[in-house]
Amino acid sequence: MVETIYGCKWSLTVYQLLSDGINRPGAMVRSVDGLTTKVLNTCLQKNTKFGILKRVTFNEVPPRVEYNVTEFGEKFIRILDELEKLQVEISNDFDTTIEIDDNDNEIAND
Repeated sequence: MVETIYGCKWSLTVYQLLSDGINRPGAMVRSVDGLTTKVLNTCLQKNTKFGILKRVTFNEVPPRVEYNVTEFGEKFIRILDELEKLQVEISNDFDTTIEIDDNDNEIAND
């Protein structure tokens, strides 16, 4: 599940949009350059299938659909946030680049 969701480059963008209060698909597409309706719908369907997002349909004319983060989704997003913090921490800890020479010996570059 994590690979499928995290592999979709738009999922993190969708989570950010939802946290900013943008929860309607049309508004999401208008808010992000390069995001198409087709790609967004696929992303929203995957996230809904995994229980991260909940689709809310209103019985109105014209029809209105909104997406909200579920309780499980909030936990999932918190985990992703922690992974991002860890990634930053790791990249800060390893400021040197390690290269391998022709004899498989490590060469540290500062």
